[in-house]
Amino acid sequence: MAKVLIAQGGGPTAVINQSMVGAVLESRKFNNVDLVYGAFHGVRGIVDEELLDLTQETTHNLEMVASTPSSALGSTRDKPDLKYCQEIFKVLQAHEISYFFYIGGNDSSDTVRIVSEEAHKANYPMRCIHIPKTIDNDLVVNDHTPGFPSAARFVAQAFIGANLDNAALPGIYIAVVMGRHAGFLTAASALGKKFPDDGPHLIYLPERVFNVDKFLADVKATMDRYGRCVIAVSEGIHDEQGVPIALKLAKDVEKDAHGNVQLSGTGALADMLCDEIRTKLGVKRVRGDTFGYVQRSFIGCVSDVDQREAREVGEKAVQYAMWGDSDGSVVIDRTGFYSSDYRLVPLEVVAGKTKVMPDEFISASGTDVTDAFRLYLRPLLGSGMPDAYRLRQNLVPKVLNP
Repeated sequence: MAKVLIAQGGGPTAVINQSMVGAVLESRKFNNVDLVYGAFHGVRGIVDEELLDLTQETTHNLEMVASTPSSALGSTRDKPDLKYCQEIFKVLQAHEISYFFYIGGNDSSDTVRIVSEEAHKANYPMRCIHIPKTIDNDLVVNDHTPGFPSAARFVAQAFIGANLDNAALPGIYIAVVMGRHAGFLTAASALGKKFPDDGPHLIYLPERVFNVDKFLADVKATMDRYGRCVIAVSEGIHDEQGVPIALKLAKDVEKDAHGNVQLSGTGALADMLCDEIRTKLGVKRVRGDTFGYVQRSFIGCVSDVDQREAREVGEKAVQYAMWGDSDGSVVIDRTGFYSSDYRLVPLEVVAGKTKVMPDEFISASGTDVTDAFRLYLRPLLGSGMPDAYRLRQNLVPKVLNP
């Protein structure tokens, strides 16, 4: 009889539990599986042998957990090297694990690749499958990645609200959105626009070089045109040398286990850009926000398309493992308008690689997105997207000052 182990890695999302539950319930359908385990806090939980028996969990409660955002098993930012992966494999062997499923992004897929290679070296019969997840939408080969549509839905809705607020009390508003190398999530802010003069009026992505002087000129031109300006900025914007703008401001640089400089949650980038506008453009009403972690697991606006696909990638991972003869990563393909399909690709195709926004999604000015991006993203946001309306300008003629 076989044992299954499932773990979650990297940043939580609104639908990562759909993938976990999909893998658990699909695994329990197979007669050769007698135990399904979950690892607390990802690969760290595997090394520490902190495992949960999910075979004993009720289907009802699993379904409730599936619709709950964040990582129910807990996560980790550990980036295993070869030695770390050898420790992972040692635990998997000791517990006689036959199927290993790891839900995560490109770093997580690389961990699965190394563990898979260790199993092959040891001639140990174990199937290793990577299940995709990331709000950044930066996994190669995939048309899009579970977690991104729900985070994008949040960003779009947040900018609808920010634009309405800014229209009522005009000024300049800046919001910094997650996205270290890929601007998909920041670009999602454009899906909140309804009328031609709606914000965001300016969108800055890490796929384009950021120049402060040009930024100020863009803001001034927008203020001259509309009397207000709503701006979406990716946390990963950088100068001509590739140095993140946020890094230039940080007195103390914090790095995670992957060697990534912390860009989210500090508020430094938004504050600096606001200060630049105040001092150099002389605008007093300037406000800045940093969305930070709130966009990852927001419970109020989850995409139903994202939920469905996150569940299916978990289910397909198990099917590929049980019926196939290869380790790999599950990827999502777009078919028609709109439907999706799934396939398994070799781990080395996805592992450790990063996808960025293609040029056809970014406007010639570099401060907006194209209709091609809008058509790409809109079906992923799911049903029931809110809409904003405004009063018609039926002005009453002036009497005292005609």
